[in-house]
Amino acid sequence: MDDIERLSEKAFPNGDIYSGDFKALLPNGKGKYTWSDGTIYEGDWEEGKMTGKGQIIWSKGAKYEGDFSGGYLHGFGTFTIPEGSFYSGAWRMNVQHGIGRKRYSNFDTYEGSWNEGVHEGCGTYCWCGGNTYIGHWKAGKMSGTGVMKWVNGDLFDGLWLNGFRHGSGTYRFADGGSYIGTWSRGLKDGKGTFHPAGSKHPTLNKWCSSLGYDDGKNFLSHNLSLNSEEGRAPTQSVKCGLSEKISIGGILKNTGRKSHNSSLLDKNQNLCDPARDFTCHESSGMSSHTSDEGQHEVHDNNTLVYEREYLQGILIKERVRKYAELTCKTKQRKTFNVKKAIRSSCLDIFKGNRSYYLMLNLQLGIRYTVGKITPVPMREVRYSDFGDRARIRMYFPRKGSQFTPPHYSIDFHWKDYCPMVFRNLREMFKLDAAEYMMSMCGDDGLRELASPGKSGSIFYLSHDDRFMIKTLKRSELKVLLKMLPKYYEHVKEHENTLITKFFGLHRITLRGGKKVRFVVMGNMFCTELRVHRCYDLKGSSIGRATDKDKIDQTTTLKDLDLSYEFHMDKSLREFLLRQIHLDCKFLESQQIIDYSLLLGVHLRAPEQKTLLETGDDAISQGELMIPPTRLALVNHEPNILSKTPGPHSRGTVLRAYSLGDKEVDLLLPGTGRFRVQLGVNMPAQAHCKPHHGEADSEVELFKVYDVVLFMGIIDILQEYNVKKKLEHACKSLRHDPLKISVVEPKLYAKRFNDFLKTVFPDLP
Repeated sequence: MDDIERLSEKAFPNGDIYSGDFKALLPNGKGKYTWSDGTIYEGDWEEGKMTGKGQIIWSKGAKYEGDFSGGYLHGFGTFTIPEGSFYSGAWRMNVQHGIGRKRYSNFDTYEGSWNEGVHEGCGTYCWCGGNTYIGHWKAGKMSGTGVMKWVNGDLFDGLWLNGFRHGSGTYRFADGGSYIGTWSRGLKDGKGTFHPAGSKHPTLNKWCSSLGYDDGKNFLSHNLSLNSEEGRAPTQSVKCGLSEKISIGGILKNTGRKSHNSSLLDKNQNLCDPARDFTCHESSGMSSHTSDEGQHEVHDNNTLVYEREYLQGILIKERVRKYAELTCKTKQRKTFNVKKAIRSSCLDIFKGNRSYYLMLNLQLGIRYTVGKITPVPMREVRYSDFGDRARIRMYFPRKGSQFTPPHYSIDFHWKDYCPMVFRNLREMFKLDAAEYMMSMCGDDGLRELASPGKSGSIFYLSHDDRFMIKTLKRSELKVLLKMLPKYYEHVKEHENTLITKFFGLHRITLRGGKKVRFVVMGNMFCTELRVHRCYDLKGSSIGRATDKDKIDQTTTLKDLDLSYEFHMDKSLREFLLRQIHLDCKFLESQQIIDYSLLLGVHLRAPEQKTLLETGDDAISQGELMIPPTRLALVNHEPNILSKTPGPHSRGTVLRAYSLGDKEVDLLLPGTGRFRVQLGVNMPAQAHCKPHHGEADSEVELFKVYDVVLFMGIIDILQEYNVKKKLEHACKSLRHDPLKISVVEPKLYAKRFNDFLKTVFPDLP
């Protein structure tokens, strides 16, 4: 302590004053620094920097008291401003970071996790009007799972994105009604079920009681959608005086004046109050004239429920059903799914956690293979690259080895087929090796699809939805290896091919000799647009219809379920059908049958001026309208396109006859501008046609929709085998002769092409 010098007061030429302890001519210990404008810091110092406990009071009245480190607000502290706002919690480098509570000057409050000055993680936001959100945040906006409860009693529990309801969720009205469905950017989008007051869905009972929801409230409810576009929390910025060492030569120099502008510390930005800034108004569809007894009665078999479908907030279809029918449908679906899961569980290795281990093994193997093949200089493939010796093999013991890292999965043997071929295919489709590994092997990992395939295959999706992984049968593996040389040539020659894009072929062998084969494919539905319909089209009518009672949001429909004709630009249609014909010729040459066109349809709401009303007690902000949804073809401008996700960058930009045979982009108001390619972002008009077996209770409110199409040819690993097909036909003949469907590749290709010409008809 002998080297500590105590100064009663030290004045500087710029008017600043310091009094306190010094060490080696730098403030160290206790001290008080007063800037010429009146800002004062009093507390601990270390080597010329504010470090430890202290308090700073700005000239305009703002105040911080708490921890400092290196001249920054760092640790735990409380910041207040005279207007009434305060924050108490964790800080890092002058910004809120960690757990903390903030009250804004309008008396809104947020309590929860912060990251670099914005809400991130779990937290609770309470508006001064009484509305409350509890859930996840990202970049200052509600994102992830969360519950919003409005002061009028309405409640939403579901998924959020950028401050809007986005994804699946349940909206509970104050009068007892509920809607279970999906939303996009704050608007209902997709299929859902509305249960009027008095007919609560059984699965909601425990959910409501666990949230303390009062079912006895009887009044017309309003869905007050939160608009939080400006919901960013304040960014903190403090320039640290004395955060640099103070040079002393008789007097203190370069004091590094500390910013006293407290407004930089607290911009006092708060989220819009959903009781005043609405973008939508809904009601449960019933005024609350039902009695309390009726509100709690849920076993009335005559109660009606409404299966509805919305497009960007506009109701396009409604089907009225009795409550008993819906309950029966749910039970049947659960029974069906259980049986299906048991039947299609593939091998015993998928029971328990084995599927999870397979996923880890797959990631370890892909990381090893891509890392090994990427440094090899790029070259054209050779005949030997397709041969039996073109394999990478490695053993991955749990404890690790000289060539493999330790891991938490089970021991396995890895085999990678034709690595140079698939490396070139990835390059051909402009996939960066690092991005490919991050998508497949990143910390977020893969996720298994809930429903296994009909064949018993298990599917995984990469965390960014760009890639799909499917387990293969041994016969399918052999077909792919056999056709791989010709497939490579076809893909290289036809950059617009619609055939499935393959990026890797692998095998895992577990202890006991169990072998699991995987193929990595591009996910053609990797898009920010919601795919409202998905069809698997073969051009056949035998067994090509789906039971309506088993259809849900994830169901892939079949040929007889298709109730639309798609009218396209003349040039786009010609390009599409020509490429389908070329792809079918290739598959025919490889003796492949039973392939399908997987067609995804994004529907745009019919354009109409729909008023987005506010609540009765809201402060009117003027008439808010649903933005226009009509799509448009515009001249191609690559520099202003929205980023195209997925492996879709290869292929030419299409030309449209309607724009003078010029290259075009697709413009979707309120969504973005997209590159138009074969099979990706293809605009069309969907015209409804009479639907086979359509129920009288289902009402289609519109007959024409603007649509965006995504498509590709899938299931190309079924090789034609006359003997096997004939044997199957003979067995089927004993039961139902109509089930015989033995079609040789040439006839299958013709039937397939002819059918698609009716799906995409030629316009006069």
